[in-house]
Amino acid sequence: MKFLYKCFIFVIPLLFLSESAYSYIDKSTAVVHVLNKAAGKVHVVRVPVGYSVNTEKLNIAVRKCMQSDPFDAENYFAFVEISESNTGQIFGGWMNRNEPGKNPLQSPDYDVWLVNCE
Repeated sequence: MKFLYKCFIFVIPLLFLSESAYSYIDKSTAVVHVLNKAAGKVHVVRVPVGYSVNTEKLNIAVRKCMQSDPFDAENYFAFVEISESNTGQIFGGWMNRNEPGKNPLQSPDYDVWLVNCE
C-alpha cells in the first residue's frame, strides 16, 4: 500500500509537468516560399501576422505563426489564407514546416509552403 501511495505522490505530478512539451512561442512574421511554376522561380515572401501581402497573382494572409517549444524538435506552424486575384480563396489552413508535402498550397500555377516563423 505504501508503494501505491508513493507512486501517487511522485508520479502523478510528473504527468502534469509534461504539458509544457505542448507549448508554443508566438512569432510575428511568417516566411513562405512561392514557386511560380510557369517561370520556374521561387520567391521568398515575409508576411507579418495579421496582415496580407500581394505577390504575383496571390494575396497571402497570415493569421498565426508559432514555433514549437525550444526544448522539443524545432518546428513551425502557420495559419495561412491564400487567394488568387481572379478566382478568390484557394487555400485556408495550417501549414507545418517539417511536413511541407502534407499541407502546402499546390495549384496549377503556384506552390506555396512555410519556411519558418521569425
